Amino acid sequence: MAKLYFYYSAMNAGKSTTLLQSAHNYRERGMRTLLFAPRLDQRYGEGKITSRIGLQADAVVFDADDDLFVAVRNEQRLERIHCVLVDEAQFLTKAQVLQLTLVCDCLGIPVLTYGLRTDFLGEPFEGSRYLLAWAEELIEIKTVCSSGKKATMNARLDADGNRVFEGAQVDIGHHYVAMSRQAFRLDLASPIGYTIPKETAGE
Repeated sequence: MAKLYFYYSAMNAGKSTTLLQSAHNYRERGMRTLLFAPRLDQRYGEGKITSRIGLQADAVVFDADDDLFVAVRNEQRLERIHCVLVDEAQFLTKAQVLQLTLVCDCLGIPVLTYGLRTDFLGEPFEGSRYLLAWAEELIEIKTVCSSGKKATMNARLDADGNRVFEGAQVDIGHHYVAMSRQAFRLDLASPIGYTIPKETAGE
């Protein structure tokens, strides 16, 4: 049975490198892959998946209103597809994650998605929320905080390297640093707005 995979990590853990290596492994065995990347991420040019170590591959760009099931089905009719791979999968919509489950369940094609779980405030992205809920396989790609602990959060920095706590959820660029949850300070970043109550006499 074809499965939906979600490879997740904090920033700069090598998600795109892992995706490109997986695509290479399929092609090396004479299998056809179909790669997707969001149009809004054009750091290296539209329709390009690029790793920090210099690997690159062409991808089909998608927007929020694109039907990925139809796109894969149309390509499958032209020539058999052995695997679908999606970069920056946090930018998928809920509907697109559902469409990818149907690529697995109805077309029999495995889907490998790669992305972040949370934004710079610790809030989950829509695509990641439903990939975590619906994917059969959840695989963490680990990276390390400067504190030495495992990094799970993504802090946004301004041009001077100062921490940013306001702004749009999506801000494409390299001005992020991976942190452990403790270093990230969810109590400062999260819009939940919880403050530890002061101790009172008798506690």
